[in-house]
Amino acid sequence: MTQVADYVLDRLQQWGVRRVYGYPGDGINGFLGAFDRARGNPAFIQTRHEEMAAFMACGHAKFTGEVGCCFATSGPGAIHLLNGLYDAKLDHQPVVAVVGQQKTLCLGSHYQQEIALECLFADVSEFCQMIVHPAQARHVIDRAFKTALTRRGVATIIVPEDIQEASAQPSPPKTHGAVYSSVGWSRPRVLPNEEELQLAAQVLNEGQRVAMLIGQGAAGAADEVTQAAELLGAGVAKALLGREVLPDDLPYVTGPIGLLGSKASDEMMRHCDTLFMIGTSFPYGEWLPDEGQARGVEIDIDGRMIGIRYPMEAHLVGDARETLRELIPLLRRKDARDWRQEIEKNVREWNAICDKRAGQHFGGKINPQAVASELSPRLPHDAIVTADSGSGTNWWARHLRLNDGMRASLSGTLATMGPAVPYAIAARFAHPDRPVIAFVGDGAFQMNGMNEMITVKRYLRELAAGPPFVFCVLNNQDLNQVTWEQRAMGGDPKFPGSQQIPDVPYAAYADLLGLKGIMCDSPKKVGEAWDEALACDRPVVLEFKVDAEIAPIPPHIMLEQGKKAAKAAVSDPERVGIATRGVRQKLAEHFTGRG
Repeated sequence: MTQVADYVLDRLQQWGVRRVYGYPGDGINGFLGAFDRARGNPAFIQTRHEEMAAFMACGHAKFTGEVGCCFATSGPGAIHLLNGLYDAKLDHQPVVAVVGQQKTLCLGSHYQQEIALECLFADVSEFCQMIVHPAQARHVIDRAFKTALTRRGVATIIVPEDIQEASAQPSPPKTHGAVYSSVGWSRPRVLPNEEELQLAAQVLNEGQRVAMLIGQGAAGAADEVTQAAELLGAGVAKALLGREVLPDDLPYVTGPIGLLGSKASDEMMRHCDTLFMIGTSFPYGEWLPDEGQARGVEIDIDGRMIGIRYPMEAHLVGDARETLRELIPLLRRKDARDWRQEIEKNVREWNAICDKRAGQHFGGKINPQAVASELSPRLPHDAIVTADSGSGTNWWARHLRLNDGMRASLSGTLATMGPAVPYAIAARFAHPDRPVIAFVGDGAFQMNGMNEMITVKRYLRELAAGPPFVFCVLNNQDLNQVTWEQRAMGGDPKFPGSQQIPDVPYAAYADLLGLKGIMCDSPKKVGEAWDEALACDRPVVLEFKVDAEIAPIPPHIMLEQGKKAAKAAVSDPERVGIATRGVRQKLAEHFTGRG
């Protein structure tokens, strides 16, 4: 007898799912038996925690463009999925979650592990449905995938235990109420109307100092973005989720924007007269032009998100590549290139500042900026790099320069701790022939990354074969980003009771598991450590003992933040080190900026 669970897995396979990420429990026993019978098609990848399964599904979607899929048992297992699913929701990634539920017979009886899963997943899901009849499985699965792809979000399928084990009905009976769905979906061609395109061209053609800001919505439109930037004589700043859209070696790409952004991006935004946003919902208005300073044009495929970050004159609701292809013939090439030349000069100066800052080490401690700076020229040409949330994100964004063909992502909108390691694992499963490097703070690694090294151990045969696979851990024994936020935003000194974390021998832990552990505590050996890690024939935990007192200095200091930081410094336990390092880091900017 073919059970509903078998049918569900077969239908997932028809939708192109080759592996799912999950953790077992009796609420999905029917599926576990079906996975065994499926003989690896699709494969069940056992993570250490359901949250990691959801992160891996999101990472799979980000690095393949396919639907990511995760499984969890009923009750607590389902709850554990939520953070990873919210990451997918907020970063607009198609993910299908399949969760178990108690038998339909006992629903509503306050049974053990009975949770109102439809309510639990209502906010995170674009589609959430419980299968209560075997013949319902077909259209629920199909609609879940169609919705996840169309809305670029999460779809949740809930399957009670007794339904999993019931006899499958692939074709519903021909009766009133039955529906007959199909596998298949195609990406639509979405274009704005002609009048709005003409208006956008007028605004852009009249602008003398055009600044472009791109996000992940510009993915797939690199050639068109480049062409538009050349015509407009514009510079291009990148939101973190748009890092991989254009390579950093283009002279007019100003790099990241915002608190962890570049001075070149900041200068461009402060002096532009026209803002052209493409596929981004960058939320921090204090780092965009002042209201009224610049005219605005925006391209976004989601009409709900257009014109809500900065006042726009032209609202181009459409796919970035298709819209730019229609817009570019309407643009006039700007003969005056003074603005472009100024942008390129600022980019060169900023790169020099970053290099000088990375070279400053204090008291024999490794400057964390040097870790990213030394990796940058060593990055394999087709590398996939992931980052976590923390102070290390600043160095990943500023000092790691991506070339054409490289991939990069992190938790952009949720900005949660924890996804760098599971993203990297999912990327490696999906692209076993590509180098994968995760950039992780010790806080995030302790939170859940160390556990997933056990997952790497379990699947070592699959994950070790191929190019480098490196987990870079910045060990400063401090929840560093929050520490700096306490100082600059709260006006409070570092509170060791919440901020200090234990010193763990991460490299030794990797050795214990049968992986490769490398520990570096010398500023002079950072490059050598990277060379060793990138030459290794198995997954590596590369641990750097780094300085916790290097401030993530913003492109310009906001007055209120400066006042609070000064107030906090008076009684901060690390005030002397902060002052010494901060002055020298700022002087690097001052003297480099003056040539």
